Amino acid sequence: MSIGPEIHVTLPDGSTKTVPAGTTPLDVAKSISPRLADAAIVARVNGDLFDLTRPFEGDASLQLLTSKDPDALYVYRHSTAHLLAAAVLELYPGTQLGIGPPIENGFYYDFLRDVPFTPDDLEKLEAKMHEIEARDVKFERVLTKKDEGLAKYRAEGASMKVELISERADDIFTEYTLGPQFIDFCRGPHVPSSSKLKVFKLLSIAGAYWKGDEKNAQLQRIYGTAWFSKKEQDEYLAKLEEAKKRDHRKLGKELDLFSIQDLAGPGLVFFHPKGGTIRRIIEDWMRDQYVKRGYSLVYTPHVARHDLWKTSGHANFYSDNMFARMELDDAEYQLKPMNCPFHILIYADKPHSYRDLPVRLGELGTVYRYERSGTMHGLLRVRGFCQDDAHIFCTPDQIENEIVSCLQFAVDTLTTFGFSQYEAELSTWDKGVSGKYDGSPEQWELAERALETAIKRLDMQVKIIPDEAAFYGPKIDVKLVDAIGRKWQLSTVQFDFTLPRRFNLEYVGEDGKKHQPLMVHRALYGSIERFFGILVEHYAGAFPVWLAPIQVTILPITDRNVPYAQEVSTKLNDAGIRVTVDDRSEKVNLKIREAQLQKVPYMLVIGDREAANGQVAVRNRKHGDLGVQTLEEFIANVKSLTDSKAATE
Repeated sequence: MSIGPEIHVTLPDGSTKTVPAGTTPLDVAKSISPRLADAAIVARVNGDLFDLTRPFEGDASLQLLTSKDPDALYVYRHSTAHLLAAAVLELYPGTQLGIGPPIENGFYYDFLRDVPFTPDDLEKLEAKMHEIEARDVKFERVLTKKDEGLAKYRAEGASMKVELISERADDIFTEYTLGPQFIDFCRGPHVPSSSKLKVFKLLSIAGAYWKGDEKNAQLQRIYGTAWFSKKEQDEYLAKLEEAKKRDHRKLGKELDLFSIQDLAGPGLVFFHPKGGTIRRIIEDWMRDQYVKRGYSLVYTPHVARHDLWKTSGHANFYSDNMFARMELDDAEYQLKPMNCPFHILIYADKPHSYRDLPVRLGELGTVYRYERSGTMHGLLRVRGFCQDDAHIFCTPDQIENEIVSCLQFAVDTLTTFGFSQYEAELSTWDKGVSGKYDGSPEQWELAERALETAIKRLDMQVKIIPDEAAFYGPKIDVKLVDAIGRKWQLSTVQFDFTLPRRFNLEYVGEDGKKHQPLMVHRALYGSIERFFGILVEHYAGAFPVWLAPIQVTILPITDRNVPYAQEVSTKLNDAGIRVTVDDRSEKVNLKIREAQLQKVPYMLVIGDREAANGQVAVRNRKHGDLGVQTLEEFIANVKSLTDSKAATE
């Protein structure tokens, strides 16, 4: 530490600046270059994000972050959320503030207000935000004593601020102002001034419960996005518009794939015939792969005694996500939220030798999890869903090969269904510092080493996420990247040190002694419902030929062409091609248009000439008229696309 009024600031290139006490990172930036000072968004001081206008508190390392740094964008969006709140307080005095964090691609802020916000209000708020931005209002960091802050906000009736400060604030906490009306409990940091916040857009209004608890007050949440350049924002907004067109809820209704029925209840999915066809193909592929890769298919009940969930631990640590218990004549029962205890019971049903291992049990099993009514979202978040669940029980010397096989299976699943890009994350523990993780250090070391070695063997690019493992073991998560660049959490491979111990699982080793097997959870689709929804949006409903519920629709031009159309349909059916005949007495152009809207890959137009020559006039949904072909040629082409699982035709 420096002694006296001078402070030593070390820059990224290793050089040092000696500055007087009271100097800020912005002062240092100005001394280096006016252009750098103008470009700087926030500082990193001694490794932590730091306001540009906050004085150094001692000798420090300094990095000045500009728009090139992701952390700068995080701060920019956080400050834009505060800008929104300041605009709300100017236009609608008396509104109470909830929280306003930055999120991926933007920000939101929660408000408590009797009058609902409207789309017109968003326009007014956005204009007010630009007005405040033009005023060059400073973000001011204020230090407040906890007891004084609580007294002030209690007097103002700001119940949410009182609650947050009571729970999270230190004895002296930070607040940030932005103009005379806005002050909020916030750790920061923020940009120096509103004039930095030039590119933003308010997007939507939604309901939200305070702290996500439906027993608390219902708030109004305003979502927005913010970027460093208009070009970036325009690209993002275009992607949002494309995402709306691809919304699986919209396409699911238009293409008659699935529904969620009010009478049955939210979060419970009904797959219609066409959706059922796609689901069958998805499930059949996975089951075939199970068999080819050495898994044993099992089937387990949908419900079990509450005692099972006590043994597994779910009754304690997962009860909030389970449906209520059912009192029957012999015991209390509960719907299963997971398949793992059932697979464990199958493993434990007979003794095992090391020669029997690995045991790989796979199931497409339906599970049920309680989700609050306001949190469900189409197929992506539901109450009842089918998991492609597998559990592997093996010895320590087998574990590395099993992990490699699981990860290769995950990659093969993605590529088969047309996803060429993915990201992987390895979540590890904190070396036991916190005490929150189960299992011995030796188990964690073995598991993490196996995961890391498997990654290297497959030459996978993986991001390490420290201290984000499940409490029962480390894991690898795989996120796919869809056609418009969105990332979706999909496959997971997880160790579990807890359940084998809880259920006293064992095998007899080569030494004749009993040992606890290693256990790996593995799900590749995540859930059938979620994967189905992702597929709909990835392909915008235009499934590749091998997945399309209807691969061909036959369009007779006149009623006299219907008999030949039926003959063609029979031959296509016999070849295993999914086909329909549109024999309505409508103009063929109308039939073509409707088939296009239903995203059918191929249309066969049948007229007098085709019937006389035993041919078909082929149209493709993407390429239009492909000319006349023999039926044999057409069947061979469709079969080739189906057998190869081609992503495009």
